Amino acid sequence: MSERKLEMNSIQHALTALGSGPLEEYALRTHIHPLFSHVLRRKETYLANHSLGRPLDQTLSDIQQALAYWYEDMDEAWDHWLAEIQTFRHSIAQLINAPSADCIVPKTSAGQGLRAILNCYDETFNIITTTGEFSSIDHILKVYAKRDRVVLQSVAADEQGIYHEENLLAAIKHSHSLLVISMVVFTTGQYFRNLHQLIREAQARGAMVLIDLYHAAGVIPIDIGILNADFAIGGCYKYLRGGPGACWLYIHPRHLTGSLTTLDTGWFAQPKPFEFQRQNEVKLAQGGNAFLESTPPVLPYYQARAGLELTLGLGVERLRTYSLTQHARLTNLLHEHGIHVPGEPETRGAFLSMRHQSANAIALQLKKDNIIIDAREGILRICLDILTTDNELIQCGKQLASVIGENV
Repeated sequence: MSERKLEMNSIQHALTALGSGPLEEYALRTHIHPLFSHVLRRKETYLANHSLGRPLDQTLSDIQQALAYWYEDMDEAWDHWLAEIQTFRHSIAQLINAPSADCIVPKTSAGQGLRAILNCYDETFNIITTTGEFSSIDHILKVYAKRDRVVLQSVAADEQGIYHEENLLAAIKHSHSLLVISMVVFTTGQYFRNLHQLIREAQARGAMVLIDLYHAAGVIPIDIGILNADFAIGGCYKYLRGGPGACWLYIHPRHLTGSLTTLDTGWFAQPKPFEFQRQNEVKLAQGGNAFLESTPPVLPYYQARAGLELTLGLGVERLRTYSLTQHARLTNLLHEHGIHVPGEPETRGAFLSMRHQSANAIALQLKKDNIIIDAREGILRICLDILTTDNELIQCGKQLASVIGENV
């Protein structure tokens, strides 16, 4: 496994050479960009980092390492695989400032994490959410409502597409309720900066709160302890550069006492799964392990390793500061071309969004010009990251203005 050690050292070497000061493009291009040599060979300006994140070179060898354990060790590979899953739990706990890795339950999707919580309830209960939750979350909640498992109330945005905390709180009319809300709305990028107050007031009304961190983890500093949310879901597909499958459910320690159990379970939720002792009475492991399910995938956690290592090494505070600088730069460039970007950078997550009646056509035209953005529900979404250069921002501004002009 000397290759893995060498590449791991290359990330650490790059981080050391970069230093601890504010992030700047020249230093990033010198020290960090070489870690992405494979993906940077692509002849495109990639501004869809809010969708699928760009992987490090190391990711390939990390996955190969997981497979090598299988080839070389067969059943004993599980010792290495389980250790890697535990490392993943520690990394996510560090990322969101969870009190311990035990609070992090690996899942293959954020939706799987949501279902685990919904399936803790034996009676119909109330769900309050927004009309802007991600498609999978929205779909799951509507399916549960259709089966009369929940009473669903979806709070709409105002005419400008903004959701308001007071409207969500007003919808909480029963103590037997769960508020499901994203820290950053996936279509518009709206960032709920007063989320801690919303959570506190919702809980004061007797509700529990589940927050979707998918568009926040890795780009906005998160202290889940200060937020005091009951649950959170997220994944590594986007800003954490971990590809599909490396997701998680966070459960507050107050719910890890055995008072909360789920129907989403399996043999890995047993106290000692590899002893294969069949019990007449169901017994669950302590803490977060009680929310594990059947045989887990292992490759996603190797996929996620390099991206988490880099993100934690750079620090989310520094990444956020750099992202805001990039946002301001692109906003000004677009303004020079007569394009208005609504909202200040601080009110958004990691991407810019603009409504346009021809959003899909504009995204497709830019793709022909090798500029990759996307459109969701009539909204253009543009996301920069540490691999985005100023020259790419300038080119994006020019091309976007030209294409929008053609689609007036």
